[in-house]
Amino acid sequence: MPESKRDMPRFSAERFGKTDFAKVDAHVITAEEYEELPELTDEMMNRAVCMLGGEPVPHATGPLKEQVMLDLDADVIARFRALGTGWQDRVNEILREALG
Repeated sequence: MPESKRDMPRFSAERFGKTDFAKVDAHVITAEEYEELPELTDEMMNRAVCMLGGEPVPHATGPLKEQVMLDLDADVIARFRALGTGWQDRVNEILREALG
């Protein structure tokens, strides 16, 4: 039984057919072809996923952040982690509110 598309490598002949990716990569877009390209909207850019080496690259969606080492009690971290994904952003929001 063929494996599901989800379990296949991102770029495989089985998933994408017999596409000649080298030919696609070598193609140079002409001025006439630019006229056929759709205008990129903010919605499209917000859905975009940047990739590097086949892996998604996280991108900032708000103000720049700075990574710091911060010692917090284990029970405090455990309670925030129990809230699930985004717990560090919630810690940041609470600290911002506390600072007024």
